Amino acid sequence: MTSASVLFDAPGPKARLRNNIYTAVVVVTVLGAGYFLFRAFDEKGQFEAEKWKPFLEGDVWSTYLWPGLKGTVVAALISIVFALVIGMVFGILRLSEHRSVRLIAGAIVEFARAIPVLILMIFLFALYSEYDLFKSDDLALAAVVTALTIYNGSVIAEIVRAGIRSLPKGQTEAAVALGMRKNQLMRLILLPQAITAMLPALISQMVVALKDTALGYQITYIEIVRSGQQLGAAEQNTIPALIVVAIIMIALNSTLTLVATRLERRLRARKRAKGGAVLAADSIITDAAPGVDVVKKP
Repeated sequence: MTSASVLFDAPGPKARLRNNIYTAVVVVTVLGAGYFLFRAFDEKGQFEAEKWKPFLEGDVWSTYLWPGLKGTVVAALISIVFALVIGMVFGILRLSEHRSVRLIAGAIVEFARAIPVLILMIFLFALYSEYDLFKSDDLALAAVVTALTIYNGSVIAEIVRAGIRSLPKGQTEAAVALGMRKNQLMRLILLPQAITAMLPALISQMVVALKDTALGYQITYIEIVRSGQQLGAAEQNTIPALIVVAIIMIALNSTLTLVATRLERRLRARKRAKGGAVLAADSIITDAAPGVDVVKKP
């Protein structure tokens, strides 16, 4: 039995056959393209041992790659956390019953989504430098984190709004009938159910945030791509350095997807366990002896 992925549901027999055919075509195409790239690089001497030897030296990693990797991870983690918080807040505000609140939140979200991330980074870097809002060593990091937070937070706000609105209206009506307040409805009923539905889109946006840290190169932020280019310039092995950087980024994104997959499985298992408990309780109530009054708690 094929298990569901974090990005799509488990396909049926016809879909699996079609996917296998598509996969075979893509694999053949990629192998063909890879062969031509390999020959082109080989003719230019990019696979000579001297160009790859620096990656076996600890000083190269401690001077270039590790600081760049640290910068990428730090900027991505901080911006993802802040973006999730801002996205949740503005996503809920866009569902407010007050029209003015919805309009203001919607205008802010649409404005933030419309600004290119690179332009936002450059503007914030100049702004922070002009008014000395951060230490000189932290200016680039602050600009990168702020820009990624604003953009990804606006996208996550739309994901949250869409995820909550996708839930059946009966959930809201039942909660209101039980006398729940609006904050209880959102916190206890809607958000827990919407999180599982939103998780694939949220993880995709986190991957985008991780990759967009490379834009910090334009404002002198030390991240993995900038470090790779500096290493290539120093060792005269730009292509091998960028290949290593690409492998590192693929590993980071794969790790993030793996964590998301395990989180999704845990959430689904928890929901199934809760559902089983409710069914068991209903069964006990149904099988109660005649004449015994059983009161169901809401």
